[in-house]
Amino acid sequence: MTTAFFTQPAPPRFTCVESNFSDSVVDHLPADVATGIYYGWACVGNGNVYKMVMSIGWNPYYKNTKKSMETHVIHTFKEDFYGDILSVVMVGYIRPERTYDSLEALIAAINSDIEEAKLKLELPEHLKLKEDNFFTSTASSSSVLPSTTASTSQTIMNGH
Repeated sequence: MTTAFFTQPAPPRFTCVESNFSDSVVDHLPADVATGIYYGWACVGNGNVYKMVMSIGWNPYYKNTKKSMETHVIHTFKEDFYGDILSVVMVGYIRPERTYDSLEALIAAINSDIEEAKLKLELPEHLKLKEDNFFTSTASSSSVLPSTTASTSQTIMNGH
């Protein structure tokens, strides 16, 4: 699955930086996208493509009542990218959502997910998706994307 949407700030919870997709994006996810932790590739604006992990679901530790889609781009950025377009290619599934007894256990699980994503994305079949045409076509068409996420359902595509 590939998506390209404007990002909004995630609530500050831990040391890793994450970006939340808007509710309208989450509401338009295809029905066959299971909740859980995914890995793949991400590009902010017209920039470089980086490894990422993504959580889709209700974040049981926080007992959220609204489904969310949070992306952690595995890269240290010099500046915030809130409001920029975040394009992602979801490559694989790591695990289902879980609840944890402590914040420390949650953070340890997130760090484990990041390490697993880093390893899996080095596989040749996954590494080639870093160069997917989606990233170049998104970059070349980003100037024509809407300034809001009102038409997000037209931007979600199945495929990877």
